[in-house]
Amino acid sequence: MTTQFPVDFHWGVAVAGHQNEGDNVHSDIWHLEHVTPSLFREPSGAACRGYELWPGDLGRAAGLGLNAFRFSVEWARIEPARGEVSQDALDHYEQVVDGCLARGLAPIVTFNHFAAPHWFSGAGSWLADDAAELFADQCDRVMARVGDRIAAGVTLNEPNLEQLLQGKLPPHVEQVKLDMLAAAARAAGTETYFAGNVIPGAAQEEFRDAFTVVHRAAKAAIKARRADLPVGVSIAICDEVALPGGEAGRDAKRARVYDHWLEVARDDDFIGVQNYERVYHGPDGEVVPDGPRNGMGTVIEPASLAGAARYAHERSGVPVFVTEHGIQTADDRQRAAFIPAALDALAEEIASGTPVLGYCHWTLMDNFEWIFGYEPQLGLFEVDRETFERTAKPSAAAYAAFVRAHAGR
Repeated sequence: MTTQFPVDFHWGVAVAGHQNEGDNVHSDIWHLEHVTPSLFREPSGAACRGYELWPGDLGRAAGLGLNAFRFSVEWARIEPARGEVSQDALDHYEQVVDGCLARGLAPIVTFNHFAAPHWFSGAGSWLADDAAELFADQCDRVMARVGDRIAAGVTLNEPNLEQLLQGKLPPHVEQVKLDMLAAAARAAGTETYFAGNVIPGAAQEEFRDAFTVVHRAAKAAIKARRADLPVGVSIAICDEVALPGGEAGRDAKRARVYDHWLEVARDDDFIGVQNYERVYHGPDGEVVPDGPRNGMGTVIEPASLAGAARYAHERSGVPVFVTEHGIQTADDRQRAAFIPAALDALAEEIASGTPVLGYCHWTLMDNFEWIFGYEPQLGLFEVDRETFERTAKPSAAAYAAFVRAHAGR
């Protein structure tokens, strides 16, 4: 089996501001966590205190032998009120970028990882006429501060997530979502309220079209500051596999959930692939074969990443950057076995001709997983919810060993 990776391959981990930093009090997600009813199982609160403890976290990533670190800049911290720009927040993210470089980590910046300012979401959110302009301004101010030192930019994180989740969550969830958004609008004193990962089913296409405009405006703003910077959008994508008679169902799902963004990516420098599952399609719909399952309820299949990367490249025509990949499980033995198996399959896919720029494992440490709260475990490190002490799991050593054996060969 080949284990060859490009010499300049990015070996990294990914984290996200709202899930990791804590006390993102000016954000729309924070607002949604505190209304009644709320779809969020619990508030994010202090999260992992990553906003304070980031130097140690960068040290942990570097200690694994990695050379890349993906993180988000939180718009709600940088512009907590419309037109009010926090230089302290920009200083903070500049310190993180410089901290990455000092430790040999290429900074991979996500300009929006779902959370947005509360004021923005109360004023029409991503559907507002000026949403693209406002977000482009945010990207420009970040680029003005750190754009000369970052390695790649992701405009939006999983703008197709809600489309992927349609039909996967219990039926009552949609009503709770609508009730929560209505309560949020009342609390904000606005007519509507939305968030990037809390979108009503009936508004999916409208948001898809709005996100497309936003992505292109953001990319233009980023490129205006630095034309040579690789920029793309990251999408949630399962490895869709057709059993005999299931081809039509597979193709319909691909067309509904992924293909729009893979076509958009044709004009980008890469397509960000975020894969956690393989889904099997039979003649009567999706089926779940027998076998060990992950916390998402699907069969554990390490080769799913390679399959998702292959389809993303075939459809988009641009290189793949694996900006997230992992497994939800409380049994870290599964994760420790899953990572090298998935990377071996990815190496074979690269050898067969699919260009892959890098791999960022989700995530460095167990953190706030949106509506599911702190129960899902996807980290290489566990976090004590009282002391915030980070403790390496066996999977951290397994990932480090794989990188040590294959990086730069």
